[in-house]
Amino acid sequence: MRPLRICLLASELAPYAKTGGLADVLAGLGRYLDRQGHDVRLFVPLYQSIAKSDLVTTLLARAADLDIRIGQRTIRASIRTATLPQSKAQVHFVDCPELFHRQGLYTQDADEGLRFAFFTRAVLDACQRLAFAPDVFHCNDWHTALLPLYLKTTYGWDRMFAASRTILTIHNIGYQGMFGADVIDSLGLGDQRGLLHHGDLKDHKFNFLKTGVLHASKLTTVSRTYAKEIQTSEHGMGLDELLRTRSSDLTGIVNGVDYGDWDPQNDPLIPHRYVKTDLRGKAKMKEALLSRLGLQSGAKSLVFGVVSRLTSQKGFDLFADSIPIFLQREDMRLCVLGSGDAHHEKYFQWLRDTWPKKVGIFRGYNDELAHWIEAGSDVFLMPSRYEPCGLNQMYSLRYGTPPVVRRTGGLADTVQQWNPSTGEGTGFCFEEFSSHALAGTLEWVFKNWRDQESWQKLMQNGMAMDFSWDKQGPDYVRLYRSLVSS
Repeated sequence: MRPLRICLLASELAPYAKTGGLADVLAGLGRYLDRQGHDVRLFVPLYQSIAKSDLVTTLLARAADLDIRIGQRTIRASIRTATLPQSKAQVHFVDCPELFHRQGLYTQDADEGLRFAFFTRAVLDACQRLAFAPDVFHCNDWHTALLPLYLKTTYGWDRMFAASRTILTIHNIGYQGMFGADVIDSLGLGDQRGLLHHGDLKDHKFNFLKTGVLHASKLTTVSRTYAKEIQTSEHGMGLDELLRTRSSDLTGIVNGVDYGDWDPQNDPLIPHRYVKTDLRGKAKMKEALLSRLGLQSGAKSLVFGVVSRLTSQKGFDLFADSIPIFLQREDMRLCVLGSGDAHHEKYFQWLRDTWPKKVGIFRGYNDELAHWIEAGSDVFLMPSRYEPCGLNQMYSLRYGTPPVVRRTGGLADTVQQWNPSTGEGTGFCFEEFSSHALAGTLEWVFKNWRDQESWQKLMQNGMAMDFSWDKQGPDYVRLYRSLVSS
C-alpha cells in the first residue's frame, strides 16, 4: 500500500507550544506516522513564545505571503518550517503576528474565534501553495473544527482537494469554542448559514466544535469509554444528541505515550534509573523526592504523587473529606505538582501548612519534578470526575507507580483493577464520584501496601503494559485508509 498524505493541525504541539496533553499527542502521532513512512505535515500557529525562543525556522518561499480574505478583512501570513525533534516530519508554523503574538496561546480577546478560523484557513492556503493534497486533514478540538466546512465551501472549487477527507478528534468536549452568532460574517461564513446548526442560529450562537461534528467525514475521541460517555447527557456537554446521530462515524482510540520521554530505564531527568527486574533505583528516587520537597524520609512510608491541573474536573473536591484522615493516622506522604483553581491551590497549601513533614507542594509546572514524582512515588492519585484519556496514569504504570483512578474515560480503558488473589491488575479503581468511595479505595491501597511481595508484582504488571504509539498508532492508520478507500 502506498504511503498516506496526512495533514495534522492543532493549536498546540510539543515541544513548541503546550498547555496540556494535546501537544504531546500531536507530537507522538506525528513521529509515529513519519516512522511508518507516511508524508505527514504538522501545522501550528507561530505564537509569540515560539517566535521569541531560540528555535531556528526557515521561511517557505512558496508560502511567504498568504493574503487571506476572511469576512471583510484581508490578513497576511507566511509559513515557516522546522523539523519535529526525533523525526524527519516537517512542522509548518503559521506566522501572523497580528493574531498570534500575544501573551499566551489562548486569550479572552474579542477576536479569539477569528484567530483560529484564520489559522485553519492559512493551513488550507498553505497546502495549495505547496501543492500538497492530503488524503486526510486531521483536525483537533474546536480550534481547527471549521476546516471540514471550509473545505466543502470556500475551497470546494479546488479539485486538488477533491479526494481529501477530514477527521475531527475531540480531546475534551468541555471546550467547544462557543461565540455569539455575530462572529459568523467575520469568519467568512455569512453565506453558509444553511450549513450551520439551525438551533444554535435561532439562539444566536455559533459553536466551532458542533460545526465540525456536523461536517467532518469521521469523528474520533481519545478513548473507547469516553466515546460512549460523550453520547450521554451527563458527559456530552450539550452535544450528546448530535453525537448519537453520528455514532457510526465516531471511534474511540486511546492516546499513545512517547516512551522516549517517559521510561525509568532511560529517563535523563531522574538521577536513579531502574527496570522492572531491578527496582533499587526506584527506592533511591523515593528518598530523593522526599528530600527535594523537604519531607520526612522513610522507606516504609507510602508516598502518594499528584501531577495535575488543580481543577474540579480532576477530582480534587473529593480530597477534603478523605485525605486528611489518612495524613493524620497513617505513615504517608503527599507530593503535589500543579496549579489551577484558587480554592484548590489554597486547600493544598493548607495541607502543607498542617502537615509540613508529610505534604510537599510545588505550584506551577516543572517538567523535571513531574518525572521525579512519577518515579519516586509509590502511588499516583488521579480520581477524575471525567477524563477523556489521561496520560499520567500511563506514565505512572511505566514507572511502577500504581495509579488510583476513578473508572471513567481513558482511565477505565488503561488501568486494570488489582486482584491480589490472582496477581492480575495494574492499579486501584473506584466507580462512584464521592469522598467515601475514594477513602474506601485508599484503605484498600494501604492494606495491599503491607504485603510488599504482592505489591512488587503489582508494580511489575504496570511496567509491562505497552501504550506506545507503535501500539495505538495503527488504529489511526486503519481509519485513514478506510477514508481513502471510500
